[in-house]
Formats: sequence, structure tokens, C-alpha cells
Amino acid sequence: MAEIKQTEKFEGASAQQVYDALMSSKQHAEFTGAAANIDNTVGGKITAWDEYIEGENIVLEPGTKIVQKWRASDWPEGEWSEATFELKDVDDDCELVFTQVRVPESMVKDVEQGWVDYYWKPLKKYLAKK
Repeated sequence: MAEIKQTEKFEGASAQQVYDALMSSKQHAEFTGAAANIDNTVGGKITAWDEYIEGENIVLEPGTKIVQKWRASDWPEGEWSEATFELKDVDDDCELVFTQVRVPESMVKDVEQGWVDYYWKPLKKYLAKK
């Protein structure tokens, strides 16, 4: 099992805006272009990318922190990671520190690049329009 750590800056967006985009089914679907169903309560179930991703909310601190039990449908059966999104306002931007632990070794490169290509880049574009 491996760990992924990434830091991203969302220019002109607040930590609350980034949090809301990640935790709203509607906004999540808008920026990814795929169906999302997010129960934004602790213990709530989540699916994203037309159910390719599934998980559960462990910790929710609006505008500050999201911790989710997380897996993709092509992972080995029973394998779950933990994804942590730590958000903070820095001047007029949002800094996101993302950590994902217990990622299956065989999936690390794909998952690491997937966050960049399918989350951070489209989320930056989406927030720039708001």
C-alpha cells in the first residue's frame, strides 16, 4: 500500500468554494462531467464518476477538511484508501493539501495522475468561471 500527497492552489477561489464543489452532487457533476451522488453528512455515502468511485465521509469540517473512505471500482476487492482534503485560504486563493493513504501499489501511478487530470485541472477551470 502506498501514499499519495499533492498540493494544489486554486487561484481566486476560497477554501469554502472548493469544499462546496467537492461536496455538492450538482457542482461535482458539473466540474467532472460525470454523475455524482454525495451525501454531505458524516457517515454519508458518496459515488462519483458514474459510480466508478465510491466512498463514505469520515470527517467533514466545512471549508477546512474532508476525510473520506475511498475506492475505485477497478481496485482489488475489499481494498479501501483514505483520502484527506485539507483546505485553507491563502490571500485570495485556496491551498489544498491532498493526502491519500493505503492506495494499492499497482494503482498508484494511475490514481496520482487521475487526481490531476480528472479533479484538480477541471476544478480550477470550473471555479475560474464562478
